Amino acid sequence: MSEMKLNGADALILSLEKAGIRVMFGLPGGPAIPLFDALYRLRKHMRFVLARHEQGATHMADGYARATGQPAAVMVTSGPGATNTVTGIMTAYMDSVPLVVITGQSARNMLGKDAFQETDVFNLTMPIVKHSYLVRRADDIPRIVKEAVHIATSGRPGPVLIDIPKDVAVEACTADLDAEMYLPGYHPEAKAYSADTLRRMAEALAGSRRPVILAGHGAVLAHAEEEVKELAETVRSPVTATLLGKGVFPESHPLSLGMPGMHGTAYANRALVGCDLVISVGARMDDRILGDPRQFCRNAVKIHIDVDGAEFGKFVRADISCQGDAKAVLRDLLPLVKKGDTSAWLQEMDRNKKKWPMTYPKQGGLRPPRIIDVLNRLTGGRAVMTTDVGQHQMWAAQFFHCDKPWHFITSGGGGTMGFGLPSAIGAQIGRPGETVVAVVGDGGFQMTMAELATVGVQKLPIKIILMNNHYLGMVRQWQDMFYDARYSGVDLEGNPDFVELAGAYGIYAQNLRRPADIEKVLKKALAHPGPALINAEVIKHEEVYPMVPAGRPLEDMILEHPRRRPGRPAKKAPLAAACRREGEKAT
Repeated sequence: MSEMKLNGADALILSLEKAGIRVMFGLPGGPAIPLFDALYRLRKHMRFVLARHEQGATHMADGYARATGQPAAVMVTSGPGATNTVTGIMTAYMDSVPLVVITGQSARNMLGKDAFQETDVFNLTMPIVKHSYLVRRADDIPRIVKEAVHIATSGRPGPVLIDIPKDVAVEACTADLDAEMYLPGYHPEAKAYSADTLRRMAEALAGSRRPVILAGHGAVLAHAEEEVKELAETVRSPVTATLLGKGVFPESHPLSLGMPGMHGTAYANRALVGCDLVISVGARMDDRILGDPRQFCRNAVKIHIDVDGAEFGKFVRADISCQGDAKAVLRDLLPLVKKGDTSAWLQEMDRNKKKWPMTYPKQGGLRPPRIIDVLNRLTGGRAVMTTDVGQHQMWAAQFFHCDKPWHFITSGGGGTMGFGLPSAIGAQIGRPGETVVAVVGDGGFQMTMAELATVGVQKLPIKIILMNNHYLGMVRQWQDMFYDARYSGVDLEGNPDFVELAGAYGIYAQNLRRPADIEKVLKKALAHPGPALINAEVIKHEEVYPMVPAGRPLEDMILEHPRRRPGRPAKKAPLAAACRREGEKAT
């Protein structure tokens, strides 16, 4: 291969392969044709998956990375091709997903002259990438690719952009593919903490009688599941995991509290209200988890472990901050930790689980939580689940239980509708021997449903569960509760016949309308050897509970629709009253 005469495009494909990337998602266009020509000529070195939209391609790469733990690549053309990736790049950036995004660009002598399909994607994406490159010489490509993959995967992962002008792609490349990186200002230290910090954390844990471990996506990315479990079992602490942290601690474990926050379990939020210590492991403690930051764990010692020091003090000032990779930190901390005396606290957690169980009405039509519950039972929680964003996303998080990480893939920070189907494509390609289920709503699904073509062409056995309530359900729920039921822009009148639509792409599809048919229909879809879509005609006005209204403390969680006029202050719910009493007692 070293004797082969390479141009910039060839060097790109071979350098990506050398860096461990074997799959490329994307869509071609004019300035990117030389890049795609190299992809064709070197197709033995790189699998290509053609998407129907650049946003879909970027979400596919995102899903592949989240399902495999490996970096993924997406390649598109300039101008609108590049700008169509922006939503996908933002989604990956918000959730710390390692992507390499390659965009074609106008020739160097056309830059800044408003050439056809020229867009300054370098500056356009600057706030939502870890780093950007505008390639000026073909000989720089091997070094840039090596650096890009390193930056995307090290420290706190994230997307990196490589913008390649058309003439650079066809220029001869004489550089060695095994190039040396030059990153003098980049130092993603895995151990930016001291022995004294570890000692202080161990002492705080030893003095706690009501601890809670808050495990987040950072613990998943660090592959710290064994360390989180050992810490929990040593300290004898309950564990609550964020939306993106699902599975980093087994949800079937007696110490598991499920998800906290806005739509978390009552007993997880109850634990955060009543604890005397909270140790956040790779959770950035965002607004969906905190409720009112001023009231969050206000009577507790707060310990925050995160690989990114920029997360410290954003919303909550921790008593002990420890910057480092979650796995490395916990490995160093565990020898200093002693068995905790938390019997009374764990008994209280067990009582709370019985008092406020996660449940749903068993009567009154086809309900999404019941579908997820049955799906969880039929798959044993071992499927890889991707979701779109909205009510169905929260029901999936609540009722699909994961005992391992890398099994629940969803857009957390970005809240990106349209993510569910294309991310399932990437996940299925990354894990071809496993069951992949995409749970989507009728709103988000229609944003990227053209990727059904990709599913069909690639013959991917994805199972799509479409929760069709003919509404933008989460927005409707908020309008119902806080805006006097003024339903504005949420009625999805004109939805297509999704079963016929799937059939047009050669995909098996079936309607689901009766609760009695849930198990039969799901079993048939799961057993089908190819892709399958289930159009579930769920009741229109189902709502997601528990719920903490935005900006309110976790104590104000409500368990069911308050029988009051929306937007008016309600009497304190039993849970809120109990939480407040406990908070006052602890004070």
